[in-house]
Amino acid sequence: MAITLIALGSNRCHGRHGRPAGVVRAALAELALLAPVLLVSAIHDTAPIGPGSRRYANAVALIDWPHGLPALLAALKAIERGFGRRRGRRWGDRVLDLDILAAGSTRLRAPGLIVPHPRIAQRRFVLDPLVGVAPDWRHPVENLTARQLRRRLLRPKGLPRA
Repeated sequence: MAITLIALGSNRCHGRHGRPAGVVRAALAELALLAPVLLVSAIHDTAPIGPGSRRYANAVALIDWPHGLPALLAALKAIERGFGRRRGRRWGDRVLDLDILAAGSTRLRAPGLIVPHPRIAQRRFVLDPLVGVAPDWRHPVENLTARQLRRRLLRPKGLPRA
């Protein structure tokens, strides 16, 4: 079994689960039906990236996933569809977005699936909750901890490293 990091996000209301934070909580409950959820970050309120206009509720969960990552991706996509997610434009508003961030030290490139997620280090909306639950998690490619990745991202541009 491998400890797997899952990002959860929502910025649209759902008829049954309400506001985005409620959608994230309901998605966590669905995730717990798939595999043991070991830790969950606080839900963060974050600004959208790209053309989206609504603020997001974002969180990170650590799960103990006993199967292959393609099977996990299929299960996450099924949860998204169950919440009414429809494929649309990139970075658009969405009821639910579930992403595999990392699975231990695994490196995987397959159609539709790259692990670790290729943009972890550039996304504060991922790093903030990730630092909350796994500050010492080490990125298998960058070889930096979640805390170090966040610090690097927040460093004012143009300033030398300390």
